[in-house]
Order: sequence, then C-alpha cells, then structure tokens
Amino acid sequence: MAGAEYLDTAQGRRLAYHSTPGKGPVVVFLGGLKSDMEGTKALHLEAWAQARGQAFLRFDYSGHGESSGRFEDGCIGDWHEDTLAAIDALTEGPILPVGSSMGGWQALLLARARPERIAGLVTIAAAPDFTEDSYWAGFSDAQKRQLEEVGQVELPSDYMEPYVITRRMIEDGRDRLVLRAPLPLPFPVRCLQGTADSAVSTDTALRLLEHADCPDMRLTLVKSADHRFSDGLCLALIEAAVLDVLGAG
Repeated sequence: MAGAEYLDTAQGRRLAYHSTPGKGPVVVFLGGLKSDMEGTKALHLEAWAQARGQAFLRFDYSGHGESSGRFEDGCIGDWHEDTLAAIDALTEGPILPVGSSMGGWQALLLARARPERIAGLVTIAAAPDFTEDSYWAGFSDAQKRQLEEVGQVELPSDYMEPYVITRRMIEDGRDRLVLRAPLPLPFPVRCLQGTADSAVSTDTALRLLEHADCPDMRLTLVKSADHRFSDGLCLALIEAAVLDVLGAG
C-alpha cells in the first residue's frame, strides 16, 4: 500500500491522509478519540469503496496516527478544524461522512458547518458531547479539583493506555456541544450502536435520535456488539448503512 500523503493546514498542523478517487459522494471516514486511519473499519471501508469505484477519504486528526502534534495538546475544536481542512482541501462535491465514536460528534459538527456538502451521514457508536456528559459528569470532586489545579487527569481505557484529559479539552468541548441546541440534519442519517458498548451507551444513541431534526433517521441496535464494532457482522452492517444512505439520497 502506498504511504500517506500530507496536508498542511492554516493552523500549522500536518495531517496524514489517504484519498481514493472515484464516483461521488465522497465517503469520508472520521475516526474516534486516539484512534487512527489504519483501524479495521477505516481500511475495510476503503477496500469496499475501491471495489465499487466510490471516492473515499481517511485521515488522521492532529495528535493522532501519522499526523503532527501531541494528543494531549488537542481538543474537539482542533479536530473539527482538521476535519474542515481535510474536507475543503481534499474533496469536491457531495460527501458522506462515516463517523465512529468521537468521529460521530465530528460528523455532526461537520454537518452543522458544511450542511450544503452533506449527502447523508452514517454514525457508529456516536459520542456527541462526551467531554461534558461522560467525562465531566463522571469526574469525582477530587478529579475536578485536579483538572482545575493541575490542568489534566488520566482516565483508564479498555482499549489502550490511559487517556489524558485536559482542562482545555473539557472547556473547548462546551463550545462544541450539539445536543443542547437545535440539530438540523436535512438528509438521510443511519446510526449504528452495539448494546454491549462499554464506552458509549444506547441511551446516548437514543438521545441523539430523539434530539435531531431529521426527516429520515434510523437507529440500528446490535445485540452484544461492543465499541469496536468491527467483527464481520458489524462491518457488513456499516456497508449496508452506507449503501442505504447512497440509495436514499
């Protein structure tokens, strides 16, 4: 496989990406927190898109994967800027974002910022507003004091080394919340969620479904699927969701 290409953004960040030419809309994979574009879902979708001649883009946010920067220095707003930079510079015409976990929040922010570009949307265990509703809401008084006094706390992860959560990430997240204000999604949306997900609950998926203003939005709950959502059945469901949006658009 060819190596990554790089995009230099107006904010001085260097984003690694892989772009596949083809017919539109451009399927854009938006990865999760501390994930990268070499994950199972991203690579599977890329191969699927290539097989059908569909344009496809995957990239690493700053502080992730092969892109510049440190994870600890980033926040939701930085990664939103990265997403906009990649979309504006590397795609043309309609796009179909596929957002996984934090990428689901990024996809919703993208839809708010570039609604005219969105042909439809697929989310996988979307985690909108998680910095407030999961991190901050779950912090003990001691952790909140540590965040204020030290500027960061460490949270254990089921999937990798502990997450370093900074005060900047929490404060910036409050400026990016999407479940506290109207959320118009005037295009087909398909949401996928595993019932055994220990990182994002089905309550979050239902809250997004109920909150969004969308004429064609469906949520599929998959019994026993976890947050990775990357076994054979789950990957087939992602393909089907993308195809459904392409057909509905």
